[in-house]
Amino acid sequence: MDVQLINPFIDATVHVLKTLASTDVQAGKPYLKNDPVAKGDVSSIIGLTGEASGTVSVSFTESCILSIVQQMFGEKVEGLNEDIQDAVGEIANMISGHARQKLEAMGRSLKAAIPTVIVGKNHSISHRTHHPVIAIPFKTDGGSFTIEVCFEN
Repeated sequence: MDVQLINPFIDATVHVLKTLASTDVQAGKPYLKNDPVAKGDVSSIIGLTGEASGTVSVSFTESCILSIVQQMFGEKVEGLNEDIQDAVGEIANMISGHARQKLEAMGRSLKAAIPTVIVGKNHSISHRTHHPVIAIPFKTDGGSFTIEVCFEN
């Protein structure tokens, strides 16, 4: 997979969480993901279509998303309730939107579907492709999360 398709998602993730939740994130080294098991407790997946088709997912550990949402709203949040699920879908949507703007500036036009949110320990994320899935781990003071990106032409 072309690294030019990955970098906009890394940049978008850092920008969105800094702007939305005053949260600093550090991206780890991207790697090839070989199984469908999510690296977090709550995930959102978004289908992408256009010049290429694919998916992007964001998977947060419970401690990480609770910390991020607490930063966003200024109040303590407990458990992966409906508000947390809504926040995960919206964060994924904003990351996708920001990354797609960067890709469009590079001449690549993509449209996004409505985010789907999945909750539970060891849940699976199906990217529905035979192409490689690239995972990018991130760390925050509140925990970790992973972005997964997969495209096929």
